[in-house]
Amino acid sequence: MTDARSILQKLRDGLRLTEAELYAFAEGLATGEVTDMQAGAFAMGICLNGMEQQSRVDLTRAMRDTGMVLKWDLDGPVIDKHSTGGVGDCVSPVLAPALAACGAYVPMISGRGLGHTGGTLDKLESIPGYQTQVSVEDLQELVESIGCAIVGASGDVAPADKRLYAVRDVTGTVTSIDLITASILSKKLAAGLEALVLDVKVGTGAFMQTPEDAVALARSLVDTAQGAGCMTAALITDMNQPLVPSAGNALEMIEVMALLTGGDLSGPLARLTIAQGGEVLALGGLAADAADGEGRIARALQSGEAAEVFGEMVAALGGPLDFVERWRDRLPAARVMVDIHAQEAATVTGINTRALGEAVVHLGGGRLKADDTLDLAVGLSDIARIGDRVDGARPLCRIHAASEEAAFDVTGQLRDAFTLGDAAGPVPDLIHDRIA
Repeated sequence: MTDARSILQKLRDGLRLTEAELYAFAEGLATGEVTDMQAGAFAMGICLNGMEQQSRVDLTRAMRDTGMVLKWDLDGPVIDKHSTGGVGDCVSPVLAPALAACGAYVPMISGRGLGHTGGTLDKLESIPGYQTQVSVEDLQELVESIGCAIVGASGDVAPADKRLYAVRDVTGTVTSIDLITASILSKKLAAGLEALVLDVKVGTGAFMQTPEDAVALARSLVDTAQGAGCMTAALITDMNQPLVPSAGNALEMIEVMALLTGGDLSGPLARLTIAQGGEVLALGGLAADAADGEGRIARALQSGEAAEVFGEMVAALGGPLDFVERWRDRLPAARVMVDIHAQEAATVTGINTRALGEAVVHLGGGRLKADDTLDLAVGLSDIARIGDRVDGARPLCRIHAASEEAAFDVTGQLRDAFTLGDAAGPVPDLIHDRIA
């Protein structure tokens, strides 16, 4: 029986909880023996007092072990990536098949949109028929046969985290780095990973607004994952503007397919995919170092091997058999498209990226309530980047909406999201830092 009261008393007094106590509390969260009130007190205690590094490792393992932990017997490493979330960040559907084409196995358990940020599962569900919920047995079979599968978490994955996350959301403790770390990693490590690359976003469209906060989270994640036995590195990457010039589920899948089938490696999406892939291939032993890994990912994209694997995954998960060849005909399109122009010719000097993400949500491409049904076709495209010159010919962005009224409702918000000037300022680097 979980002695939650004694554990909370220790936490209140700033005393370090033992591994056994953290395991007991996590088990109580999963079984319901720990009440919501006790769970909230636990979250607040950690938020106020913090945790030592070993305690973060113990809590992460404890939450992971309340549910299923996958076991693998494969001829290559099991690896994955995780992003802390942003706008126009569609790396996962490109990276997973590219890694598989390089000999890795990728059980990518992904999530849905959260707040202003898009979700990988929502993007993939813009592909007709694509099923994101599969059994554990089917996930393992898909990964073994194809090399990758991008699906949602089952209820058997880290149930203690599901319970604690819901409590954090209503107790003002979501921003605790200790709890963020345990939440992210308990689910990722339940997939039985040998190596992991993390993409910690920083900037106006990220949850981490300052470089200091991003570094602190990245360091916590890397050290905790390493302590739990998973080789890990993190890239701190820019979210002061969308990664791709589109935001919205089907619109971002267009960017994904253009890269997978076109092989142009010059854009930010390709560069970040290659950088993350290089890191995790090296960590997993499939490349001599990150530079060698980057070359392997680039070749998988240019040769079409990554696209081939992606097509196999889509078909296996219920999507069209010819999606890679006919993706332009298969993705949904919005009924109304409206270009938004600046009042006068100017240069984009800054972007409130969060405001762009919020506009997509209000168009119906994200959730205002947990049970909202998404319009997968709506969003933004042709988004101007920092340093671009905008005028009567070059818009700030193009709205894809279900109606003219819906487009009009976000027009002012979108204009206000762009800071304009006479001359271009510094363009932020795509990759700010590496934590290993």
